[in-house]
Amino acid sequence: MLALMASRNAGEVISLVQDNKVLPSLATLIVYYLTAPQWPTVSWAPFGLCGPQISTSSMSPKRTVGFLGFGRISQATLARLIPFGITDCLYTSNPNSTPTPSRDEDFAKRHGLSSLRRVDVNDLARKSDILFVLAPGGPLTRHLVNEEFLKKMKKTSVLVNTSRGTLVDSDALAKALREKWIWGAGLDVVEGEPNVTAEHPLVKEPRCIVLPHVGSGTFETRLGMATLAVQNLLAGIDGGDSHMPAALDLTNKL
Repeated sequence: MLALMASRNAGEVISLVQDNKVLPSLATLIVYYLTAPQWPTVSWAPFGLCGPQISTSSMSPKRTVGFLGFGRISQATLARLIPFGITDCLYTSNPNSTPTPSRDEDFAKRHGLSSLRRVDVNDLARKSDILFVLAPGGPLTRHLVNEEFLKKMKKTSVLVNTSRGTLVDSDALAKALREKWIWGAGLDVVEGEPNVTAEHPLVKEPRCIVLPHVGSGTFETRLGMATLAVQNLLAGIDGGDSHMPAALDLTNKL
């Protein structure tokens, strides 16, 4: 959803509708389209509020999605993206982790990808049409997406961060959007949240969609999270097995 919103200028659309302003640009058209009675009188423009397409087309037969981090969530995200017309996938992982070419080849075959490859961060930035940030937070991953990284990205690329806000340098991203190094950004997490006001540099960028960390915001998911927390608490008390797939080993820390 964030990728689609960021690529199709949803930030400009929302601000225009909310402010009810007429601006001297093609973005003005959305006001007419969405607020009667102006719609019937608007002059049509072929590229009004257009943006880069996620799926393949005759003019763009290849679409590459990139992942900064390629764990369970990234793989599930990729599987959901492929029906949109993604043909190739690049990812980068912890440099100390073991390469998994057999897993990647099997995944590509099962899901009909032309290629699935592990690359370095420079290639990831340069070649991704859509880039998802889905790596763990912490001091080792702080500002992995910085000014140097963003300058390498395509001008038509979209950055999506649904992991931790600290992975993306907010000031660098705001500059990248302002100076049009990339097309847009969709963020469910922001550095310094929840202290994100209307004056935040990313909130002020029309091609940046910011959501208040609601990626898990369904009744079913939150109930599942609560159930898992209780199960782990009981397992800790009773000495049973944890239900977390990657539980923290506290054996030598208690």
